[in-house]
Amino acid sequence: ESHPDDDFHQHDLVMPGFRFHPTEEELVEFYLRRKVEGKRFNVELITFLDLYRYDPWELPALAAIGEKEWFFYVPRDKKYRNGDRPNRVTTSGYWKATGADRMIRSENFQSIGLKKTLVFYSGKAPKGIRTCWIMNEYRLPLHETERLQKGEISLCRVYKRAGVEDRPSLPRSIPSSRSSKSNS
Repeated sequence: ESHPDDDFHQHDLVMPGFRFHPTEEELVEFYLRRKVEGKRFNVELITFLDLYRYDPWELPALAAIGEKEWFFYVPRDKKYRNGDRPNRVTTSGYWKATGADRMIRSENFQSIGLKKTLVFYSGKAPKGIRTCWIMNEYRLPLHETERLQKGEISLCRVYKRAGVEDRPSLPRSIPSSRSSKSNS
């Protein structure tokens, strides 16, 4: 027998019409900073997860919210004990950085965090195959995490880039609109 408030609890996290689309500044200044400082949220919209234990296609089911992008607080696990490079290897592949870190600035142009963009490759490095899975990793500037003396946490946004990688799964028998017009 179900109670009337059972239904309420199933839907109190994701309410109709609610979309979670924070800006980069909001991700760093509000969500990441509060998490690093140990402050609590009334509603946890971002799951704490060591996402490198999972392949990217497993992550949507583990996120608290999201349809096309998923957010996680991630502990930074070092690849080498004395080094600074995090271990980004999963069961089926690895995340590879696409370039230098980008500075995240507040409205008054203060440096509030860093953003690294990574792409997921299936297989073993260096011969992995690039996939459509992308991750933006946000972290506070190092001097701030050292001042707070907490284990380093990053905030990651994972999403699938629509594009070439998804095309082969489409049925090939359907001609594209361009080719059907040229035949007539």
